[in-house]
Amino acid sequence: MGMIVKLDVPFRQNDKAARQTALLRCFASERRGFEDVFWLKENAEVLNVLESSGAALPEAALDAYRDFYDDIESRLGFFPQYYRFFLSICLDLESLGMPGNKGESLSQWVADQGLAQAELSDLQRAEARRLCLRRGVDPVAGDIGLEDRLRSFAKRSATFSMPNKKAAYELTHIVFYLSEYGRIDPKLDEGFIDSLRFAGTLAYLDLNVDLLSEICIALRFAGQACPQIWQGWLSEQARCFVLEDVPHAPPTDEYHQFLMINWFLHTAGLGGFAHQVPEGPVRFIQADPGRGPLRDISEQMYSMDGSRSSDWTKMRGALSEALSDDARAVLNAAEASIDKFDEFFAGFSRTGMQGGRS
Repeated sequence: MGMIVKLDVPFRQNDKAARQTALLRCFASERRGFEDVFWLKENAEVLNVLESSGAALPEAALDAYRDFYDDIESRLGFFPQYYRFFLSICLDLESLGMPGNKGESLSQWVADQGLAQAELSDLQRAEARRLCLRRGVDPVAGDIGLEDRLRSFAKRSATFSMPNKKAAYELTHIVFYLSEYGRIDPKLDEGFIDSLRFAGTLAYLDLNVDLLSEICIALRFAGQACPQIWQGWLSEQARCFVLEDVPHAPPTDEYHQFLMINWFLHTAGLGGFAHQVPEGPVRFIQADPGRGPLRDISEQMYSMDGSRSSDWTKMRGALSEALSDDARAVLNAAEASIDKFDEFFAGFSRTGMQGGRS
């Protein structure tokens, strides 16, 4: 009698919908439990990316979220401090095909409780408004100046010619909210667009896959072309991710970088979400893109003190000589990426208060 050998061959996800379904299963069931706030964060992010990308999922794709959705009122009522996560997940599940219409009552409850008024940040209030308005409810209806304040912050391009990752991420999210994630024209003025390009230049000099992906997405949502150099580099980096099955979900990994770069590829018409997703817990691994020259350039500039100039044509040679070949190549590519590199550099040089150090 012959021996029957069972081959442990994983199910092949032969199209994007199957791969995205497997990705949702991974985040919903394999990495963390519902009671973990990081479960809320991760699932809000992955659902937001797929919903704003117009993902067409099979009916069973959302099954892993059914218990959470059925009990979402109780969860939100007990953990109102996480209302933006709960509301985002609920609205995106319904948009992606989950039967039900709880989003309307949850949005009204959030507004009635005044939860958006408890936020200190204009950006968080803008997110709350954007979420609730998806069901026709404005939780900050009396704040008529909110959008003007966000635009005023964003169009000050000098802010984004200096390393400040928090400000840069806030900039991208302002574009996300103003554009309804690419659904409407956010009508950004020239200063706002310069801010995005300056922030992108810093992200590229830092070889920061996550932030540069978000900035390129924001540019596309604003109807602007992404610099080809940035787009080409991100396309190369997307091929360097590995999804590894592990016994237990890691406490930290590069899941967010994976989501952002694949979201960028989708918005750019370059595919995205091509990786097979293993069964069970998954570790998202990003190959090291190398150390960008941003820190080295900053240190060189600071050491010059009084001799530092805001004129890029005067500083190019000295900075290039101080860098390694690889770092110099990144700097040269950054210069070639945007038309206003000299204006960016004038802000980056920070020559407004130079003095002799004793």
